[in-house]
Amino acid sequence: MDKYLIGELAGRVWSLLNEDNRKWEFAEIQKALKMDDKELAAAIGWLAREDKVQFELDKKRGKAYLYLMPNVYIG
Repeated sequence: MDKYLIGELAGRVWSLLNEDNRKWEFAEIQKALKMDDKELAAAIGWLAREDKVQFELDKKRGKAYLYLMPNVYIG
């Protein structure tokens, strides 16, 4: 998998999260975008590196969530 494909996958994930601004489970994203584990992991890594997404772990339910992180800078 090259960086151009990863960037394209990251764009698809970002678009999905941006369309419906809520907390998404990883399995929901995979199903909606028809991505395998490696593709989704690479896309999320790209977005995380750019500080575009936020992660939340619900230990009680054993679920992990992903959502967009607002880029707000106060200078």
